[in-house]
Amino acid sequence: MAVFPIRTFPDPVLRMPARAVAVVDDEVRRLIDDMIETMYAAPGVGLAAPQIGVGLRVVVFDAGEGAQALVNPVLEDSNGSWVYEEGCLSVPEHYWGIKRASFARASGLDRQGRAVVFAGEELLGRVLQHEIDHIEGVLLLSRLPRRTRREALRELREEALQAQGPR
Repeated sequence: MAVFPIRTFPDPVLRMPARAVAVVDDEVRRLIDDMIETMYAAPGVGLAAPQIGVGLRVVVFDAGEGAQALVNPVLEDSNGSWVYEEGCLSVPEHYWGIKRASFARASGLDRQGRAVVFAGEELLGRVLQHEIDHIEGVLLLSRLPRRTRREALRELREEALQAQGPR
C-alpha cells in the first residue's frame, strides 16, 4: 500500500467529474487500499479518487464504523438540514459552516463488486454527500454562500501568493 499526495485547490483535476469504474478488480481494490491509507495518514474521514489525481468514481470513508469503500456511488436520497463546520483535505486547514442535508443514503459497489447501501444522519450523511460531490467535480467552496465563497477564494489566493514567496 502507498500514501499518495492529496491534490489541493486550485488543481483542475478537482473540478472534473470522474469516470465510472467498469469492473471492480484487483487494481481497483489496490486503489481502495491506497486511498484508505492516504485518508488515515492525512488525517481525514473521507477521500475521493480525484483527490489523489485518479479520475474514477471511487470514495472511501470512516465515519466511526471503520473504513468503507463505495465504487460508482449514487446519492439515492437526502433530507433534512444541518449546518456544520466542514473542512476538506483538498482545501487544508480551512473550515466553513456548510449547509447540507442531515440525512443521506448512497448506493454503489463494495470492494468485491457487490451492491451496497450506506445511509446515515449527521457525520455519515455529510461524508457521503461531500465525497460524492468530489467525484462530480464539486468542491465544498461551491457550497458556500456567494459572499463567503468570494472571501474564501480571496483568502486562498493570498495564501498561494505568500507560499510562492518574494519574486
